[in-house]
Amino acid sequence: MSAPIFSTLGCRLNAYETEAMREMAVAAGLSGAVVVNTCAVTAEAVRKARQEIRRLSRENPGVPVIVTGCAAQTEPETFAAMPEVTKVIGNHEKMQPATWATSRAPDLIGDTEKVIVDDIMSVRETAGHLIDGFGRHRAYVQVQNGCDHRCTFCIIPFGRGNSRSVPAGVVIEQIKRLVGRGFNEVVLTGVDLTSWGADLPGTPRLGDLVMRILRLVPDLPRLRISSIDSIEADENLMLAIASEPRLMPHLHLSLQAGDDMILKRMKRRHLRDDAIAFCEEARRLRPDMVFGADIIAGFPTETEAMFDNSLKLVQDCGLTFLHVFPYSARKGTPAARMPAVAGPAIRDRAARLRAAGDAALRTHLQAQVGRTHRVLTEGPRLGRTEQFTEVTFASDQPEGALMTLTVAGHDGQRLTV
Repeated sequence: MSAPIFSTLGCRLNAYETEAMREMAVAAGLSGAVVVNTCAVTAEAVRKARQEIRRLSRENPGVPVIVTGCAAQTEPETFAAMPEVTKVIGNHEKMQPATWATSRAPDLIGDTEKVIVDDIMSVRETAGHLIDGFGRHRAYVQVQNGCDHRCTFCIIPFGRGNSRSVPAGVVIEQIKRLVGRGFNEVVLTGVDLTSWGADLPGTPRLGDLVMRILRLVPDLPRLRISSIDSIEADENLMLAIASEPRLMPHLHLSLQAGDDMILKRMKRRHLRDDAIAFCEEARRLRPDMVFGADIIAGFPTETEAMFDNSLKLVQDCGLTFLHVFPYSARKGTPAARMPAVAGPAIRDRAARLRAAGDAALRTHLQAQVGRTHRVLTEGPRLGRTEQFTEVTFASDQPEGALMTLTVAGHDGQRLTV
């Protein structure tokens, strides 16, 4: 039988968990199966999950299909009703070796229960799964899962459960192992990263973890933080930004909007001025800092003036990399019951935000011409700077190497050397 086929939709954490599942499935002897790790962040993400399941089933006739991930957790009945699907596994269950041990054929296609999805809110711990990273260039380490906040637009807490942290010692041992295998960059990942430590003894903060990693793993060349909630940035995290050159000068911010009334209706924990103040302070501490951000276009009740405040936030915060989400109502969330913005207006606002993001990226790229960067090669012709800016090479390079290069130009999307 052939090795299981895995397909990942959604975030970096999902990609990380897919690698952990792959290792558990192979260790359990699972073969001849398709596993789809779904995303639930928008209704479109769920539609794409169904589309991917149908495609993989067509391309692999007669092969059992296992569906897991956030959409499987929040809508198990949707996927159980699909004739292509053999088994639906919840987000907690997918990370348990025993699940994969009991998913081997013939059990998989026998009389076992089709839906294995328990109450994610009852989960209290997150294990640190030791995987070898993705490719040979960058490793992702899950340090946190779940979210205790209840933003009115977001279904993810119901897919991931409440916030829980991986203990610092486990994280550090995994990073040491990855560095020993030759990785030059490690990325800390989670659902609500800045809540790390709240459930651990002594309630440490994310900044404490960052400082501890850099102190105890001196051979780690580059540490990167994935998406954070800027209002929860602690004193030690700001100290690390200011004083630790091995902490990369790139932060992706969960901003979502730039209008105070919309932020309140979203039940966010910051206001517009908080976001601007954070960016100004982080850039003062680290002048080469660049920011990415998530922004939602067309949240319910958003007027043109409110949207304009979000559009202006690109310039006011000095954002470089934008992830724009046209608002998508998620059943069961408070925002889904609020007065909706018309679809054409949502699409138009999303397009204008993306255009502002493209212009901001071009400005950043132009500012790098003639500058020297340490570039981590991700493939023969692609790498990234310390600021996570993509770089293309004219000739093949070894994957996973750190190279000091001078930027010659850009193509509007990537730097060229």
